[in-house]
Amino acid sequence: MVSAVPGHPLALGHQTRVRLRAAVHVLLDLDGLDGAVDAVRLAVVVLASRTPSETGVVEIRTPELGRWLGLSASYTASVVVPALRRSGVVSVDVASGDFGQDIGLECRVLPLWAAQNVVGHPLALAKKEYATLLRLLEAVMAPGWAHRDGRVTPAGLLGTRTGRGAATDRLALLLLVLEARETGRVRQCGGTVDTKRGRAAATVARLLKCTVSAGERVLERLEDLELVLRVRLRTGSGMRNRSRLMVPAVAAAHGRTVAVDGQEDCAEALKAESSDPDVAAMPGESTGSGTELQVIGELVADGADVAEPDVAASLHADHPHLLAQVVDLSLSGGFSGEGRGGERRRPERACAGEGQASDARGSAAGPGSRVTEGGPLRGEKPKEFPVNERVDQRAAGGGANGWLKAVGGVKTQQQRVALPDDLRLRVALGPVSWLWQRLSRWQQDQVEAAVKAELAQLTGLGVLVEGAPRLLADRLTDRLAETGGEALVSKPFGWLIGRGLARRPSCTDPRCDDGIRLDTSTDCQNCGNVIHSRRAQRAQFAAQIDREFPSLADDKRRQLLENRMREQAAIEAADFVWRREQARAEKSRRDAGCAAAREQAEHERRAAAAVDAARQTLACEDCGRQQAGGLCEACGYGRRTECLMAEASLIAATWAADLDDHDDVAAVEASVRTALAADVERARREFLELVEPGELDGDPVATASALAFSALQAMEQAVPEFRSRALRRLGQTEEAEDEARRAYRTEQGRRWFQHNPRGADAVAAATRAAEAARERTARHLLGARLKQLRTTVLVPAEKPAAVPWAVRLPELAARPLDCDTAGTLPV
Repeated sequence: MVSAVPGHPLALGHQTRVRLRAAVHVLLDLDGLDGAVDAVRLAVVVLASRTPSETGVVEIRTPELGRWLGLSASYTASVVVPALRRSGVVSVDVASGDFGQDIGLECRVLPLWAAQNVVGHPLALAKKEYATLLRLLEAVMAPGWAHRDGRVTPAGLLGTRTGRGAATDRLALLLLVLEARETGRVRQCGGTVDTKRGRAAATVARLLKCTVSAGERVLERLEDLELVLRVRLRTGSGMRNRSRLMVPAVAAAHGRTVAVDGQEDCAEALKAESSDPDVAAMPGESTGSGTELQVIGELVADGADVAEPDVAASLHADHPHLLAQVVDLSLSGGFSGEGRGGERRRPERACAGEGQASDARGSAAGPGSRVTEGGPLRGEKPKEFPVNERVDQRAAGGGANGWLKAVGGVKTQQQRVALPDDLRLRVALGPVSWLWQRLSRWQQDQVEAAVKAELAQLTGLGVLVEGAPRLLADRLTDRLAETGGEALVSKPFGWLIGRGLARRPSCTDPRCDDGIRLDTSTDCQNCGNVIHSRRAQRAQFAAQIDREFPSLADDKRRQLLENRMREQAAIEAADFVWRREQARAEKSRRDAGCAAAREQAEHERRAAAAVDAARQTLACEDCGRQQAGGLCEACGYGRRTECLMAEASLIAATWAADLDDHDDVAAVEASVRTALAADVERARREFLELVEPGELDGDPVATASALAFSALQAMEQAVPEFRSRALRRLGQTEEAEDEARRAYRTEQGRRWFQHNPRGADAVAAATRAAEAARERTARHLLGARLKQLRTTVLVPAEKPAAVPWAVRLPELAARPLDCDTAGTLPV
């Protein structure tokens, strides 16, 4: 046995290998990568391994990405990068070079980034898992680097393999490394394969999702590079048996070696003693008493005496093995040697073959005989045994949903075999399905209610709804691992309620469960703080005891330290209770404040509603129409029309009048108003022409509103035209021309136009820059002149000065009072 290489990138643990393999296969099976070449699929994996967990954006240059893929920079830029954009899996932002090529890439693997907060998702990788995946890719296909200080980072296993098929070979080796176990052996695919190509080639083809012939060519190239071996085992007769698929680098990373003749130098390797296990074993036999059944998943037989997973009859992985049906002795009566016969039915009792019809001749056996209890004796006409009849009746009398009922006087425990129909509950209770079958109906209902309550609590703590069942299933799996498996659980109901489903917070954070944050599935920082605080307190108390009692014995010193730690814990517990009471009081005060705020808001809402109702009763300020809310619809349209007309006149004055001459501005304003009034009148006539005669006579209010609205529409169409005309005129001013010339010269003098400043591209770009500068100048002049007109030219009339009360009071005092008011004053 060779010692394992510490920290080797290829020496992955079981959980890490399963996690990374699932993530890589999910990435390769994305819908956007269907039909994509292997270079594009490998590029997605490379970008995913280099993804920062904080931002999710990978910054890489196109030549560097091509070196990782074993391809040229031109092929990567022309084929790989466009395919990544089209796939929709990776968002690519580029920084173009001097000639428009894609040099700098900012890539984000969208499914990987979208799954970061989804608990239990295969792509929800942690920061350390990103680092492990990157180190694995570096060990497999890193191109190698030469540092500035002279250090050289060697290339990976396929780092020097470039050119045609390089990306395919790198992807195949990566998938084989993720499939390989510590011995370097890759579990091969089951089922029927092409015997000319071999099962190893079919395994590689299924991993790459290509044809078997293409998989064989990839496997041959990897064999030529001595990165993959097809090892044939020796049988007891010395002949060659079927082959294994091995990755020697993985075995070496775990401290193991793979010999060419198929014998590993590990303690678990066994010597093959039979020529062909699946030929020697009969249909109902097993190859050994200690051999376990192989299942699809992680339970894999790894003995060296088995040439291939599908060779041994008891180790097949692609269809269930035909095993003898086992019946408990309590059902069969305790007799051995039972057979199923040619029909392969359930074994009957040993005395079932002796069952006879009961008649007068059967009474000789005695009333106490179990054989004669049903009536028959040997040799008489066979009949169905009464016990079997009752069993058949119970099976036929089972109710819906898998509930068994007591039929024929036989008492049975009501139990439900299947898990609940709710998919979320089935996922959550999947790890304890065997314990679920051992529960009674009432217990299953209680457990189902507890699971629903726990899922609701997890959702309330910030866990995603779709991730809560998987999180609860992981908790049950961990609890079973602590117990030692379902077989060691003697009381399933009590274990599920009290231990399996119960949350065990290690700190005061409600999101903590066994030191893990439920919402992020990361280590609880609060628990780390508590542990650090406890250690600091312990060290402080230890130093204090050493100062006070320097000659104290170790056992007494330890006891005194524990006593002080307990006292400190009691003090902290009392402080926690006090703080909890304070928090409750503070919460009560907040609730009272919130209730007062809601009451105040309701009072304000009612007051606003009353004010609005009172305002609705007011008459119109302009026309005096009652119940108009202070301003009727027609007058409101008229005010907006007047504002737009004033705005249009000011816009026209910005270029058609001298801003310092008030008379000139007034003349322009008058002419504009005249033209706009004509437009308004024309719009009203057009509206009246469209209406049937006499249609508007019945509702004069609606007629006035419609006419006012038509005038408003005419103004809304005229103002943009005046603005466009003003911008065109202001763009022809001297200021705009100067700004356009400067922009033209500046754009023409750019460094990328220095070689040909009068070329077509340079002239076109300079013209666009000049027009943009002209438009900006015109907009600036329009805004400045409008501001000048509003502030200096059109100064509003001054309000009359307020008359002081000393002058107004004598006048008010001289006014006579009304009759009613005068009568109320005292004489």
